[in-house]
Amino acid sequence: MTPVIGIDFGTTNSVVALLRPDGGTETARFAAGPEMLDVFRTVLCFWTDEVRAGGKLRHRAGPEAIEAYLDDPLDSRLIMSMKTYLAQASFTETRVFGRPFTLERLVALFLTELLEKGGIKAKGARIVAGRPVRFAGDFANDALGAQRLGEAYAAAGLTHVSQALEPEAAGYRFARTLTKPAVVLIGDFGGGTSDFSLLRFTPGANGGVTALGRSGIGIAGDVFDYRIIDNVVSPLLGRGGSYTVMGKQLPVPPEYFLQFARWHRLSLMRNPKTLREIGEVARAADHPERLRNLIALIEDEMGYRLYQVVSGVKATLSSERKAILSFRHRDLVIEQMITRNEFEWWIADDIAKMATTVDAALADANLPAEAVDHVFLTGGTSFVPAVRRLFDDRFGASKVTAGGEFVSVAEGLALIGRDRAK
Repeated sequence: MTPVIGIDFGTTNSVVALLRPDGGTETARFAAGPEMLDVFRTVLCFWTDEVRAGGKLRHRAGPEAIEAYLDDPLDSRLIMSMKTYLAQASFTETRVFGRPFTLERLVALFLTELLEKGGIKAKGARIVAGRPVRFAGDFANDALGAQRLGEAYAAAGLTHVSQALEPEAAGYRFARTLTKPAVVLIGDFGGGTSDFSLLRFTPGANGGVTALGRSGIGIAGDVFDYRIIDNVVSPLLGRGGSYTVMGKQLPVPPEYFLQFARWHRLSLMRNPKTLREIGEVARAADHPERLRNLIALIEDEMGYRLYQVVSGVKATLSSERKAILSFRHRDLVIEQMITRNEFEWWIADDIAKMATTVDAALADANLPAEAVDHVFLTGGTSFVPAVRRLFDDRFGASKVTAGGEFVSVAEGLALIGRDRAK
């Protein structure tokens, strides 16, 4: 029996599912420190053995890439969100320590590491690769995106590859329970983006899936994390404070705290010029200890650990009415209770923008909300109660189903591969 593999190459995380002999699926597991996870961070890190030109170029992917970057952020190159550039004709290549890399080659390097770290032997396997209905970007060329994705798989030595729509895969197991044609809204929530696709599923041997409309927005789990940091953590590091220069009171530069929007940006502040500037502001600040705590976080590369703690608080608030954000580093001690009501107030504007994006998908399909028969939500952010309420209120709770927190796309791709072989 020819092995069948579904690969969900994502913007933030990637997942691999394998078809079992009994027709079911199982996901590959990846080491992340002491844990084994279903997801593999879509990240590459490059560095050289020697500072001089011509030093041997090294790379790592996934959690190991993050570790390598945190070890030496100033002398390494972190590559993230590769998927968002696939359909951008303006992106032809980038240079990494003087070496040219096409986007296809970068993706191929990542895919090779993904399969190797998952212990997967893909030679000769039938692979179904996920692709979005529409690729990211304001001027995205979807045909180019699909072409580049295929070329990246080929560059990784994977030859028996077909593509399938990610929302189709996300709802595939669900759609197989349908007994009549239905319009289904798929909400696919990643770390950086939320994508909404309207599809018509027609069951039966002659059935299939038809894409009706789609929209997306750069608001998802990472933004919700940032709202917690901005409201709880950043004020304890100097945000909103002031300092005095020549008798004039000035606000602490807000750009220091904009870097918290993505954990790795904090690492970019670990350079002598920025640290010296923050130190000068601290000496004249009303609360110098807060900015000194900011310097300590930057110097000791604590951004990633902080984001892990915050993400855990967000997850707890999906099932509990309150959670404690507990974080300590040197003189910084945070023990703050956060209620779900507070969190929902902080993300209210984001939820409103998400609702507008859902409306855009309906408009793209030229359909009213009443025409949607089912709603299927997948991804960790779909468990945030405020997100779930958006769909319950708009379409009716009886129509809304959620499942496959992170793995539904990859599992659906493997099942599509099984059915295509019949």
